[in-house]
Amino acid sequence: MKTVLMVAEKPSLAQSIAKILSRGNMSSRKGLNGACSVHEYTGSFIGQSAHFKMTSVCGHVMTLDFIGKYNSWDKVDPAELFSKAPTEKKEANPKLTMVKFLQVEGRGCDCIVLWLDCDKEGENICFEVLDAVLPVMNKPRSTERTIYRAKFSSITDTDICNAMNHLGEPNRNEALSVDARQELDLRIGCAFTRFQTKYFQGKYGNLDSSLISFGPCQTPTLGFCVERHDKIQSFKPETYWVLQAKVNPEKESSLTLDWDRVRVFDREIAQMFLNITKMAKEAKVESVSKKEKVKQRPLALNTVEMLRVASAALGMGPQHAMQIAERLYTQGYISYPRTETTHYPENFDLKGCLRQQANNPYWAETVKALLSEGINRPRKGHDAGDHPPITPMRAATEAELGGDGWRLYEYITRHFIATVSTDCKYLQTTISFSIGPERFTCIGKVVTSPGFTEIMPWHSIPLEESLPHCEKGDLFPVGEIKLLEKQTSPPDYLTEAELITLMEKHGIGTDASIPVHINNICQRNYVTVESGRRLKPTNLGIVLVHGYYKIDAELVLPTIRSAVEKQLNLIALGKANYHQVLEHTLDIFKRKFHYFVDSIAGMDELMEVSFSPLAATGKPLSRCGKCHRFMKYIQAKPSRLHCSHCDDTYSLPQNGTIKLYKELRCPLDDFELVLWSSGSRGKSYPLCPYCYNHPPFRDMKKGMGCNECTHPTCQHSLSMLGIGQCVECENGVLVLDSTSGPKWKMACNKCNVIVHFFENAHKVRVSPETCDLCDAALVDVDFNKAKSPLPGDETQHSGCVFCDPVFQDLVELKHAAMRHPMHRGGQGKRQGRGRGKGRRPGGRLNPKKPKDKMAALAAYFV
Repeated sequence: MKTVLMVAEKPSLAQSIAKILSRGNMSSRKGLNGACSVHEYTGSFIGQSAHFKMTSVCGHVMTLDFIGKYNSWDKVDPAELFSKAPTEKKEANPKLTMVKFLQVEGRGCDCIVLWLDCDKEGENICFEVLDAVLPVMNKPRSTERTIYRAKFSSITDTDICNAMNHLGEPNRNEALSVDARQELDLRIGCAFTRFQTKYFQGKYGNLDSSLISFGPCQTPTLGFCVERHDKIQSFKPETYWVLQAKVNPEKESSLTLDWDRVRVFDREIAQMFLNITKMAKEAKVESVSKKEKVKQRPLALNTVEMLRVASAALGMGPQHAMQIAERLYTQGYISYPRTETTHYPENFDLKGCLRQQANNPYWAETVKALLSEGINRPRKGHDAGDHPPITPMRAATEAELGGDGWRLYEYITRHFIATVSTDCKYLQTTISFSIGPERFTCIGKVVTSPGFTEIMPWHSIPLEESLPHCEKGDLFPVGEIKLLEKQTSPPDYLTEAELITLMEKHGIGTDASIPVHINNICQRNYVTVESGRRLKPTNLGIVLVHGYYKIDAELVLPTIRSAVEKQLNLIALGKANYHQVLEHTLDIFKRKFHYFVDSIAGMDELMEVSFSPLAATGKPLSRCGKCHRFMKYIQAKPSRLHCSHCDDTYSLPQNGTIKLYKELRCPLDDFELVLWSSGSRGKSYPLCPYCYNHPPFRDMKKGMGCNECTHPTCQHSLSMLGIGQCVECENGVLVLDSTSGPKWKMACNKCNVIVHFFENAHKVRVSPETCDLCDAALVDVDFNKAKSPLPGDETQHSGCVFCDPVFQDLVELKHAAMRHPMHRGGQGKRQGRGRGKGRRPGGRLNPKKPKDKMAALAAYFV
């Protein structure tokens, strides 16, 4: 019996697919990484009985990065990143140990079926999976095929079974196009980002952005927003005049007419027309025309249109909308949400999808009528050759999906029903009048067949006053003629929907990456999202784009990225060489980078006007260890300390508050310590600004605070305040937070675990003694007599936080509440039991359990 490994892109997809293929007759178990399950069943594979193992990855298995020293901003010239810097594939999420997990499950398997998403990214992940599992799979006979690719567009029984019966092969060319895009974006983006971030953050203190990033797609996206801003700023309103006439077809009714000249920009000429028309007392009907018109039903739904509507009509940002759509897809409610196609294939089961919606109270009546009268074939759209349009695949209720999930599903369903409905038909009546020598027009519309507007009422023809019945030559008394003075108005800021349209038109990004690029310019503080989801550029975004235009307009114009996207598509089609495209594109951007660096003064001139120099920013906080003058704390992102006398800048941990730490000084460099805190429910630790940026010991890395410092005698160091190994992460040490009293706690110096203990204790100290059972440091606790929870009204006790039964009820494990993803510091391995190297040389905190030590703490886990 063959063993067949099957791999999907997400755990939920793997479960759904396995359930369909096994008809629910499967066993499931957790994989070794804890994130992915393995579903097993027996069945038939290409005419032979087989044992199937269905599992998944969690998106990309690998990610591209520079090796070793090239990840250091301080040691490498950004220009080297274009060609000299070697890259390597690293695990995208090392904690998941995905490669090891795949190898464990793949060992001894005879065949592999790849159920990754059917787009270019999915093809790329296919080869990441193959690289991991092929070395451990059974070796095939010379002609035996072992690698199969399933192509599917929805999680339905029909689609999944059809995919299993028509297995193909993974597409190497599409995978290579993704590799090329990843390498181009990494090398180009990192080179420009590192240079301009270091240059401008080294000069200006109020940029309010932790990263001055550049991206081959991100920057043209920002360029569209700034271009609209410039049009608004340069707009000069003009006054114009409009002639408005009203006629009275009946005694108590009036009809407003539109002037055929529309408007004039000269007051005197407008006044002349007013005087001429005022001389006429009657309006004569010159013509009456009636014409049947059609408002076409929408094309089938693709990704870009879904994102546009989600932003404009539902108020959802593109990235949020995409996340919801992906969730609906993995749950089987809609078909694959990443598609450029707006044309249904001839064999698509439109009636089957429509029948699924026959019992929903919101549209059951419309659906039943369509099924009984016969559906209309959807309009012929664009076939991009990827996936069918986005379609509802099974019925759902508001209670099932809730909130935004339901709102997006409802729109997708209404859109689908509209595509198989009839067009909206209406009768348009146009009456042309003459008042003196001037012509006026009045238009009325009457719906004859609502068609698709019944299910999409927001597209319906607006109700208007009915026009009077009249014929050519009829006369109506003129009720009023007046001159209206108006002004031209500037365009508004771009909406997300308009920006998506521009990006699609100019070939910036793909249907999958467009939401990411828009989200990036928001996250970088280049634009803000205003009411109506309009994108207003910030000062920083405006200055950057103007600077690019001043130095090299092609860095911000969509033309060059559009050309690169075309080359990447040619790689995917097998019509362009991967290495040649990569080399040619990097050579172009390398030349542009050198010119940009040489011409940076042009952008700097614009920065000087809009931002303040470092020396003029921030407030005095702590003393410099070199000159003993006060350094200024710059709170704007990225927060940092600057000594204007020494002209030195010191990075600080982000996403928290910084304050002076009791005016205490570092024993190594005489800098005053500062205290970083993520809030009352989070963690805090002191740090020396100089040591944080220039690690004093070999086993320390840049970005480590006092809670990771291995100084043997400093009272704030890991050596003196470390208690024991973290109960969750591998490399962390639980360190006493000596500032936390009376709500005492110890926090891991690597992850976000916090242990609360000894509330209301008067003093808590870390003892030089260690626990005989687990090798953790003992803790000396001193309570006030009135508040002591110790037995026998004792006020003092010394013991192990983990093992001492007296302390067991006084310890509570939590996770830190963080404002943003927390600062993690370095990841160097420690020696000793977590308080430096002075306790047990070479030892490691690995408690000789009571194995229930972890369980005791976990019982309090919140």
